[in-house]
Amino acid sequence: MRSVPDHQAAVAALIESPPAVRLPVFDALGCVTVDDITAPIGLPGFDNSAMDGYAVRAAEIASATPGSPVSLPVAEDIPAGRIDRLTLATGTAHRIMTGAPMPDGADAVIPVEATDGGTDAVTISDAVPAGRHVRRAGSDIESGESALRAGTLLGAPQVGLLAALGITEVAVVPRLRVVVLSTGTELITPGTPLQHGQIYESNGPMLTAAAIEAGAAATHMHYVTDEVAEFRARLDEISDDADLIITSGGVSAGAFEVVKDALATGGAVEFVKVAMQPGMPQGSGHHVSPSGRRVPIITLPGNPVSSLVSFEVFIRTPLRAAMGLPDDRPRITATLHADVRSPATKRQFLRGVLGVDDSGAPTVDPIGPPSSHHLRYLAGADALIDIAVGVEEVAAGSPVDVVVLGALPSVTVS
Repeated sequence: MRSVPDHQAAVAALIESPPAVRLPVFDALGCVTVDDITAPIGLPGFDNSAMDGYAVRAAEIASATPGSPVSLPVAEDIPAGRIDRLTLATGTAHRIMTGAPMPDGADAVIPVEATDGGTDAVTISDAVPAGRHVRRAGSDIESGESALRAGTLLGAPQVGLLAALGITEVAVVPRLRVVVLSTGTELITPGTPLQHGQIYESNGPMLTAAAIEAGAAATHMHYVTDEVAEFRARLDEISDDADLIITSGGVSAGAFEVVKDALATGGAVEFVKVAMQPGMPQGSGHHVSPSGRRVPIITLPGNPVSSLVSFEVFIRTPLRAAMGLPDDRPRITATLHADVRSPATKRQFLRGVLGVDDSGAPTVDPIGPPSSHHLRYLAGADALIDIAVGVEEVAAGSPVDVVVLGALPSVTVS
């Protein structure tokens, strides 16, 4: 049987980075930049007030105290968005709102709380130094300064910065278009009454969700029956609009293995047994579309736990890498809380629940049986316990390798 690392390498070699594209900034959310981005303007673009209050010359109110206030006539009101340029005359104040442009000649803002709030004249009972409560032009970022480096993941703060700079489009690595296709005559759409021998399709929605969570633009195609001609027709239908096709089911050693029967001839897809549990039957290769495109295809087993564990072990990391995204599945060492057994000839991935001990060190509890149909326990897990080939028993209290599927608990990781 093929080892897990060897099959990981085979799958990773199939998934290539797409060419960069320019997208509207909001549409690029979750993508990675391919170029350094320089600020075309400074932020702020002009000196503006950091407070609601009064624009003043600091020297003219330097003597102000609660017992000896200073009064100044209010010459102008400056709301945010006023675009005419004003000049503060000597011996006056301008009432100003947060974000409004400072008038020429003013060098400070006295907060409204330190005044009587007057509109014709204002009584000021405190002094402020020059520069207080003023946001200077370019104090956040100057025109020509680097705004974002190539390789930056665009999240909400980055989108906000680009929008503030007036940038409407950005060059990024696009999301890979992943199409998920389940197989099986026994599958029916959730919401339809079940007949004896039928099951609701879960792998398609589950794998599509997994690909979306990994950062891809994933589409779930309706399942097909165990008919080779129908399966090939569906592949032809979807392949021109896909960067990666993922199938589930039809790859084992039974009599109606439609994926294997359709793709094994010609050598474009290689079907192997991988020394792991769950997820031993695997396949990977290319499908040639009617237009001649060679589309990577990865064929996963049909049992739901096998299918999703296979996605985690083989697809998620190279899929993210092709889009410039980092591996977000940390590996840690945790203390096992129960005895486990494992087949000596296979690498086992057990479902687990993370925790911490009294010292803050990570622990993990196995959850559910190892069989590959127990989807309930996979839904309750936040980790995979990685048991190496050749290990048959691991005692409670032993350190084990763990792949973290969710958020890390508050642990002390050495």
